[in-house]
Amino acid sequence: MSERISAPRIQGIFTPNVVPLDASGAINEPELRRYVDWLIEKGVHGLYPNGSTGEFTRFSPEERRRIVKIVCQQAAGRVPVLAGAAEANVRETLAACQCYAEYGARAVAIVSPFYFKLGPESVYAYFREIALHSPIDVTLYNIPMFASPIDVPTIRRLAEFDRIIGIKDSSGDMAFMMRMMQAVRPIRPDFAFLTGWEAVLVPMLLIGADGGTNATSGVVPELTRKLYDLTRAGQIDEAMRLQFRMLELFDAMLYSADFPEGFRAAVELRGFQAGPSRQPQTDRQRIDRAALQKVLQCILADFGYVEAPAAGCPPRTGDMSQDRVCHIAATVVDELQRRGVI
Repeated sequence: MSERISAPRIQGIFTPNVVPLDASGAINEPELRRYVDWLIEKGVHGLYPNGSTGEFTRFSPEERRRIVKIVCQQAAGRVPVLAGAAEANVRETLAACQCYAEYGARAVAIVSPFYFKLGPESVYAYFREIALHSPIDVTLYNIPMFASPIDVPTIRRLAEFDRIIGIKDSSGDMAFMMRMMQAVRPIRPDFAFLTGWEAVLVPMLLIGADGGTNATSGVVPELTRKLYDLTRAGQIDEAMRLQFRMLELFDAMLYSADFPEGFRAAVELRGFQAGPSRQPQTDRQRIDRAALQKVLQCILADFGYVEAPAAGCPPRTGDMSQDRVCHIAATVVDELQRRGVI
C-alpha cells in the first residue's frame, strides 16, 4: 500500500434516506431537500442516498445522479455524504464514482455484483478494478440477501487498496463483524466498519463498529443518535433499554410490508410527503399499508414522536399480522359509525 493522505474516518449514524415522490412518481425535490435539512437538524452524522432504503434500483441512472446531487447540495458540507454508486457493471459504476466525486460526496458505497451469483475471486476482481480507477474513496457494501457475498479473506485482500476505506455490512452477523475486524484492523487501523442492521446497533458498537447506516434513522433520527451517544459514553444499560424498545419499531417497518414500504409509511408519520412507491400495489396491499401505518403511529406515539391516532391504540400483541387486523377492524367500525350504519 502506498502512503495515503489522512482523511476523517467515516463514523456515526448515516441515514439511507427514502426518496419522496410526487403524485406522478417523479422525484419530489423540495420535499427531499426539506427531509435532508430535518435529518441533519435531528443529529445524524451523515447521509446515504441511493441505498436499499432509497430504492436505487427503481430509479434510472440519471435519476440516481440527480438524487445524489440534491443531497450533496442540500447538505452543503454540514455532514458527509456516502453515496450509493452501484450500477449494473463496473464501467457504469466508475462513471457514477466520477460524478459523485464532482458533486462533493465524501465517499461512495458499492454493493457487490448482483443478479449473477459470483465467487470470491470474481468479487475481488470487481472491487479491485474499482479501487484502481475510482477518483473517490470507496466503502464496500455487503448485503448477502441481495448480492454476491463478500467473505472475510476477500475483504482482507481489498483492504490493501488505499482507495477502499471501509465496509457496510447488512448481514447482522456479529461474529462476521468481529472476524472482519480481526483480519483488517492490524493492517488498516483507519478502516471503517459500519453495520446496516439496527436491531444489533448497540452490540455492534460495543464490539468496535464505527457506526451504522440504518434505515430507522430516517424515521427516528433522534433515537438512533441517542443510541450511538449513550453507547459511546459507556451508558450501556440505558442504551440497551432503548435498543430493545427500538426492536418493535424496526421489526414492524421491516417485516410487515415489502421493504422499504414500512419505512416510507413511517416517514410520512414524521410529517413528510413520501408519496406512492414506484412498486405497483394491489388494493389489498394499500389497505394493509394503511393499517400498518396506524400500528406504526401507535409505536411512535409511545416514544413521543407523534400524536396517537384519534381513535386510540388497541393493545399490541407483538404479532404484527394480528395487530394490523385489529386496526383494519377498528377503521371499518369507525367508518360505519361515521355513516350512521351502526
